[in-house]
Amino acid sequence: MTTRVNPNCRLEDQGIEGLGRVYYNLLEPALMTEAVARGEGKLGLGGTFLVSTGAHTGRSPKDKFVVRTKDVEDTIWWENNAPMSPEAFDLLHADMLAHMKGGDYFVQDLFGGADPAERLDVRVITELAWHGLFIRHLLRRPEAHELAEFAPEFTIINCPSFKADPARHGCRSETVIALNFEKKIILIANTAYAGENKKSVFTLLNYILPGKGIMPMHCSANHAPGNPDDSAVFFGLSGTGKTTLSADPSRVLIGDDEHGWSDNGIFNFEGGCYAKTINLSAEAEPEIHATCSRFGTVIENMVFDADTLELDFEDNSITDNMRCAYPLDAISNASDSSLGGHPKNVIMLTCDAYGVLPPIARLTPAQAMYHFLSGFTSKTPGTEVGVTEPIPTFSTCFGAPFMPRRPEVYGKLLADKIAQHGASCWLVNTGWTGGAFGTGSRMPIRATRALLSAALDGSLNEVEFRKDPNFGFDVPVSVPGVSDVLLDPRQTWADREAYDVQAQKLVQMFSDNFAQYLEGIDDEVRAAAIG
Repeated sequence: MTTRVNPNCRLEDQGIEGLGRVYYNLLEPALMTEAVARGEGKLGLGGTFLVSTGAHTGRSPKDKFVVRTKDVEDTIWWENNAPMSPEAFDLLHADMLAHMKGGDYFVQDLFGGADPAERLDVRVITELAWHGLFIRHLLRRPEAHELAEFAPEFTIINCPSFKADPARHGCRSETVIALNFEKKIILIANTAYAGENKKSVFTLLNYILPGKGIMPMHCSANHAPGNPDDSAVFFGLSGTGKTTLSADPSRVLIGDDEHGWSDNGIFNFEGGCYAKTINLSAEAEPEIHATCSRFGTVIENMVFDADTLELDFEDNSITDNMRCAYPLDAISNASDSSLGGHPKNVIMLTCDAYGVLPPIARLTPAQAMYHFLSGFTSKTPGTEVGVTEPIPTFSTCFGAPFMPRRPEVYGKLLADKIAQHGASCWLVNTGWTGGAFGTGSRMPIRATRALLSAALDGSLNEVEFRKDPNFGFDVPVSVPGVSDVLLDPRQTWADREAYDVQAQKLVQMFSDNFAQYLEGIDDEVRAAAIG
């Protein structure tokens, strides 16, 4: 249906035949037109696309599988990645292709990675036109002349109308995400949640890049205006503030979710942002809010007025995980290149539902490795199926669901990068203060931003610090523009003895969780372990 494709690399050349119409690399207006015409959603204010993803409003990590082939047998972290047999995958693949025959499909040929030397060429085949729009926003878009020679290294086939058969396909349910590194194919079935597309690419890069000495990171990143070498990365799971905190208007946005750290510096994997919109306000986050009335932005699972089409940013009756997807150029301070130098600051974001951790703490390199491997946070409502309230959890490397290799592989890479380039490390709590979830309140975002600004401009290193009695890291005593009481979480609790009990409970949780890594770390990191 278009000439914007390598004539020697159409779907038939990949053995995918018998389809109806195939739309190659449609641009945003055409994808919007097709999505509306097919009844996939509704045109919203400003030319946005309003869509519901149905039963799946978040990722389905328990339905994600890696095919157990000889080339990855010894390098996949099988305790964290459910295996699928090659035979089951072949049946799944064949059955899905048979199901697709006669149907119309949308193909987007895209890059994963802003660094031309390290990017991954990915073809995404989608049953839904709006999925094509979504992934076109989220990955990096080739120029027309590049499409003429584009040959995918990996192919993703996403077919929400296909239901897997657990007995036949070796999966858990009718929903499946199956990665086959040997055949370089990813199959996604029975879920319309668009985030599965981008996270599949992240998982691919998480496996491939460490073999090249490149650290893949579940983080956002920005740099000082006019100085890409003054960059910072923000590790954190969904809901911890990666998108919000990296979109600082006083700095240049490199990206909001996934990056690599190579010998040349950092680079964004993506070409867009996938921001949570619950309680999004024009006052606190004006540019992200503005994308919700921008042509082409995908608005997922938001309640809106049937007559006026006005969005309700507070109504979570569909999900807390309501989101918008838009290209990076929608943000005025976004980097044109999506590249930065070696980070001067490494920030680890945690959402502490226990209300124990301070709003910011300075970490030694060994403490940074401890907290990176621990990956403590709280899963926030909606980011995964079945999560309806914050659940304290340890997600190693701040992204365990996307880590195909052992955590120590990523930990060693990050430790080497920090040591080589002398980055300062910080732990920032965007979770609860004044009590645990249900009693306390979320950390004020203005305070978090003030503390981060002081960390990034270096002034935070000049203030007085105290040693935290529970975790051993340094906590500032007083910072201009931030309440001194807020900096000492114990003082924010009405019942301070209850805080002490809660703190010891969390310390023990850290200690119990970290026991699994003690054999694979060096003495300095082992000494930094608490408990």
